[in-house]
Amino acid sequence: MLGVAGGVLLVVVGGAAYSLVEVVRHQSDVTDVYFDAIVRAERLSTDLEDAGTSVEAFVASGYDGALTGLETWDLRPAEASRTRLSEAFGEDSAQVVRADEALDAVRAWRDGFALPAVEHTAATGESTLPVELRRTGGDLRAEADVAVDGLVDRLAADREQSADELATWTRTLFLAVVALAVASLAGAGLVWSTLRRRVLGPLAALSEKAQAVSRGALHQEVSVAGPGEIAALSAAVESMRVSLVEEMATVSASRAEIAEAHRQVTEQAEELRRSNRDLEQFAYVASHDLQEPLRKVASFTQLLQKRYGGQLDDRADQYIEFAVDGAKRMQRLIQDLLGFSRVGRSLEDPAPVDLDEAGSAALSNLESTVEATGAVVRMGGLPTVVGHRSLLVQLFQNLVGNAIKFRDPDRDPEVVVGAARYDGGWELWCRDNGIGVDPQYAERVFVIFQRLHPKDVYEGTGIGLALCKKIVEFHGGTIGIDPPDPDHPGTTVRWTIPDVIDTTREDAEPAGWDVVGPSGTGVALSSTTDTARVEDREASRSSGPAADHKERQ
Repeated sequence: MLGVAGGVLLVVVGGAAYSLVEVVRHQSDVTDVYFDAIVRAERLSTDLEDAGTSVEAFVASGYDGALTGLETWDLRPAEASRTRLSEAFGEDSAQVVRADEALDAVRAWRDGFALPAVEHTAATGESTLPVELRRTGGDLRAEADVAVDGLVDRLAADREQSADELATWTRTLFLAVVALAVASLAGAGLVWSTLRRRVLGPLAALSEKAQAVSRGALHQEVSVAGPGEIAALSAAVESMRVSLVEEMATVSASRAEIAEAHRQVTEQAEELRRSNRDLEQFAYVASHDLQEPLRKVASFTQLLQKRYGGQLDDRADQYIEFAVDGAKRMQRLIQDLLGFSRVGRSLEDPAPVDLDEAGSAALSNLESTVEATGAVVRMGGLPTVVGHRSLLVQLFQNLVGNAIKFRDPDRDPEVVVGAARYDGGWELWCRDNGIGVDPQYAERVFVIFQRLHPKDVYEGTGIGLALCKKIVEFHGGTIGIDPPDPDHPGTTVRWTIPDVIDTTREDAEPAGWDVVGPSGTGVALSSTTDTARVEDREASRSSGPAADHKERQ
């Protein structure tokens, strides 16, 4: 049934298409080809009349200006019309034959009478033409008029016939379009009926059964009768239902195991967080308690140095100096470690920080170093960012201090700190004219305890840049060293601070903890200053007997 409907529709479409082609062709002939040819044929007749009048006037008067009609006569439009007729209807068509006859007759009159008459009058000055020439001119003119009029009549008749055919094909096209519309409606109705009976109906039944299964009726069989594709879909859905029923049993059995595993994972995660907090507190306490024996060593070695300095040999004095220096360096190292461990452990929320003010505070801390080295530090126009002021002051202090420390001995140190906006935050840099950093060590310098120079060349603990990296990353940024620039010696440290940071830590602790040392004595540490104060008291107790002995001596 659908095949028959499709065949009928195809025939109707073919007829409509052919009718449309014929309508377009005849419309082009009527409105373009024939119309243009008739206009140019009538113009040829008019030009022939004007040329004849010009010749007669020149013969009668001998005035050259009378020849305007003959001299401006142009046969090219008529020849172009003949070419177009040939392209439209063929070289042997009646229209082309009539056009050739008209052109030949016009040329014969021009060449056989008009031009000889003008030459005769111009040569003799006579106002009359020879009888034979005048008779020949009359015959040629009559033939030309007949040929041109015949061309016009032929073209007009052919145009009228083509117009009639255009009207016929237009009616045919209209009927074909109507038939196409009727056939399309009939075909659409037939297709809809077939689609509803063979596709939509089975799909609706399949959908209803599938929805019943989705509502919980897992034992509802899903199968419908229909074409091959519908039957295959039904079988696939039924297979899926069977697999679902089988997997539901497995899922139910596994759900309890998953819940138990989740409970265990939660407990382990909590245990890990608790363990991390204990480890961090242990590290802090251990670092604090390590200072007590160091303090005693430093105190007693200093007492030895004061009491027996100059009384022993030079080597003994050197050994004592080594011991004092080592104890002091160990104390600085532990203090730096404590500062490193405190980064990111503040419970305070981030707040707006004026980096110009933070940089000024850092320079104030470095005032003695700047004056001693004659360094020039240029810093200004820095933005206000969201962060922790104390950490940002420490960041500037470490970077500027490093730039001054690693200065080039051949020139005065210069340090420039600047900032530029980027999408989502600020990019800052600290540029100096110092000794620079080898590119292969550009990442290594940010690792804790990594040094590129011996301790006797540049003092320090190897924690400064690692602390800078931790501060920048705590604020959500990144830090690195630019590749060396041959035109600008020195080092450029570049870091970023985003507009919005998240410094929330689940394991955050106050900057100072209530610490109970191994001796069981409770020591309240609320800040680095308090820690140092307690340590000084402990050192005083430890060094008391020695001090009393010295006083007595």
